[in-house]
Amino acid sequence: VQLQASGGGLVQTGGSLRLSCAASGFTLDGYAIGWFRQVPGKEREGVSCISGGSTDIWYADSTRGRFTVSRNNAEKIVYLQMNSLNPEDTAVYYCAADPGFTMCLNGKASVSTWWGQGTLVTVSS
Repeated sequence: VQLQASGGGLVQTGGSLRLSCAASGFTLDGYAIGWFRQVPGKEREGVSCISGGSTDIWYADSTRGRFTVSRNNAEKIVYLQMNSLNPEDTAVYYCAADPGFTMCLNGKASVSTWWGQGTLVTVSS
């Protein structure tokens, strides 16, 4: 069972990046996938979440309107399109899988959440 985030990098303010979260070893459509980010010294925060059937989507206030989450269960991949990036978006981004429904209601992980490795996003001013 594995989640692997990729697609991070260095981008200028106002630029875009698309992150990918590739799943292996389990059936993706049974799980909500959340995107979280963490800056050193700060708590990990929810960025976005998409339910297994894409019926429920959640965004943090700081990302709504700029970020778009999508998924392709057949290809076992979830995307986070990030537009209009600013330096406050600089962080390590993680994807996470959860079999429940609360992550996509409040953007918070639960005791059942699995974490993938992160990918670093750096936005220069």
